[in-house]
Amino acid sequence: MSMMHRVLTSVVLAVCAVGTAAEDSPSVPKERTDHIWIGQNKEINDDIKKMNGKIDLAFVGDSITRRWRGDGNREVWDKYWGSYRAVNMGIGGDATQNVLWRLQNGQLDGYQARVFVVMIGTNNCWGKQTVPADVAAGIKKILDLIQSKQPQAKILLLSIFPTGAKPNPGRETRAAINALISKFPGGPVHYMDIAAKFLEPDATISKDVMPDQLHLSPKGYEIWSEAIKDKVKELMGEAHSGKTP
Repeated sequence: MSMMHRVLTSVVLAVCAVGTAAEDSPSVPKERTDHIWIGQNKEINDDIKKMNGKIDLAFVGDSITRRWRGDGNREVWDKYWGSYRAVNMGIGGDATQNVLWRLQNGQLDGYQARVFVVMIGTNNCWGKQTVPADVAAGIKKILDLIQSKQPQAKILLLSIFPTGAKPNPGRETRAAINALISKFPGGPVHYMDIAAKFLEPDATISKDVMPDQLHLSPKGYEIWSEAIKDKVKELMGEAHSGKTP
């Protein structure tokens, strides 16, 4: 291989690497094209249309949010959120960049919501080279986009939930992101760190709460709901109304 050929090859590889990094940036919207994502995205869009322009409560997230739809979990959703015009905007496997793409491409349009609950970022944390500040920046872009398209809405931003049976580097990464996003509240944005509620006193995670130490059981969804229900009522303007979901 000639010297010129080696130089050109190096340049091409560098450009490709930069392009891939940009596509995978937590702050750069990225569409997914897999069959499951397309189907789940359409389901959310259809649910939004059914609301005829008015949504009380929208949960934005990944599979942890998505699985409110599952057997046993749906009953918990109905118990706490069934009295609201509520929409589940979670898609399995989504990272911040995928949520950004969805929100930029229709899922904030055609309606006015009262409260968004945002819990996203765990799928940005599986790689060994995760940079907490980059993930936090992606979450901030989601908040900014919601505020720009839904200025009337309140936003409840939640900490990323812990993962793994015992303390591990992945939890430390998520905790570092939570420390950064805890500084985002202001105006319509409110923050709650409820990560510790899923942990046992010895910092382990029970399979009764997270069977795979990632996704929640019905008991886990009860913990989530109990942790935020009063704050949701407050943001809805119901703190003193006596209304219970």
